[in-house]
Amino acid sequence: MSPRILDSALDAVGNTPLIRLDKIAAEEGLKCNLLGKLECLSAGGSVKDRIAKAMVLAAEKEGTLIPGQSVVIEPTSGNTGLSLHFAHKGYSVIITMPNKMSREKEAILRALGAQVIRTPDEESWDSPNSHIGVAKRLQREIPHAVILDQYRNPNNPLAHEYTTGPEIIDAVTSTPSCSSRPSSMKVDVFVASAGTGGTITGISRALKKTHNSECIVVGIDPVGSILACPDSLNSQGLGKSYAVEGIGYDFIPQVLSRDPGVVDSWIKTTDEAAFHAVQRLMKREGLLVGGSSGSTLTGALTWLKSEQGRKVAETDGMNVVVLLPDGVRNYMSKEWFLNFALASEPTQLASESDGVLEASMQRASL
Repeated sequence: MSPRILDSALDAVGNTPLIRLDKIAAEEGLKCNLLGKLECLSAGGSVKDRIAKAMVLAAEKEGTLIPGQSVVIEPTSGNTGLSLHFAHKGYSVIITMPNKMSREKEAILRALGAQVIRTPDEESWDSPNSHIGVAKRLQREIPHAVILDQYRNPNNPLAHEYTTGPEIIDAVTSTPSCSSRPSSMKVDVFVASAGTGGTITGISRALKKTHNSECIVVGIDPVGSILACPDSLNSQGLGKSYAVEGIGYDFIPQVLSRDPGVVDSWIKTTDEAAFHAVQRLMKREGLLVGGSSGSTLTGALTWLKSEQGRKVAETDGMNVVVLLPDGVRNYMSKEWFLNFALASEPTQLASESDGVLEASMQRASL
């Protein structure tokens, strides 16, 4: 967060805080530091702001994008980083997005001036009717149309290698270790859910190349997706639909590195566990995060119970960083959110306040 006046919303992309998740850590009996990288506080509300900015600036430099002429088409799960940049630059934008993605995302994209085209959820990624297939068809037919292609664009992982990773390193290394809050002064474990895979790939490279070559990187993949490695992890629930948005795919994006040592371990997660973790992050830590943040947290806690993870969990001062990709405001009409926000059991305080109001009404009627 910058202390100076910024020239535009683009200058407010990134520089998000790293926050202690002490209440959840205490409930889990963790001795390590559990830290959340809160990407919903970026200007467009998600980790995708970073790659949108990087891909657009690179394309303009290369002459691929021409302001006032190019039409930008992008298949996406719907986070608004792309339109944040294009609205500022004046591009015409078409977003293709599967039906399951939230109405809030569509509304924000349209408010920023984008045209939004919905596609069937059941179509495979290589179908001409998928969000990727429709985007490619539009690109062929519309003059001056450009797909920046977050699934293949090298500026996707580079944005995280050059910004998100160094921010995490700076936060950990600039926070002193003390007796009440011991720290290894290193990022010992990094956990992120994977969609395109650019986030986990880029941050892993930053951490391992320049900071701590022994950092353990854990990838989180929803049941039904095929991104986890080895492939045997994906056999249970293969092809099953899942409600969490923005992570997991039925193909391996080019920007997700399969090189040895980039992602050291994978954990599969369910919708139920993810949404329960979102509830914990809200109620225990006061963080208004989205479903994929819940996936990442529950995956991290699962890994910390593994044989390798227990050694970290039981060590004072080791730092486990969990990336929280976006905020809950994108999902407030979704059934999973409304179920625990509005349909949960009344608390003792609610019962007491109802009793007070009922008693006062009875007195007033006498």
